[in-house]
Amino acid sequence: MPLKQHEKTVLEFLVTHLLYGTIGGFLFGVLLLWADIGGLRTLISDSDDGLMVVILLFFGLFVTFGSVGMGIGIMSLGEDKN
Repeated sequence: MPLKQHEKTVLEFLVTHLLYGTIGGFLFGVLLLWADIGGLRTLISDSDDGLMVVILLFFGLFVTFGSVGMGIGIMSLGEDKN
């Protein structure tokens, strides 16, 4: 069943904001590792499971920042009645 035009518009809006959020999460993760906050990069590099830790870190950041991006997009749709 093909999507109607208004359904496509809504999905494009949500995916666009999801993309903005995930890009923000990726940049935050890269900066977090680059700055070695709390010795995180050092701990990961010394760990036997460093790749798994990085994957889990970025997955969590993508979910969190993507959700925030979508939430901001949805909440910005409202009109100010004042």
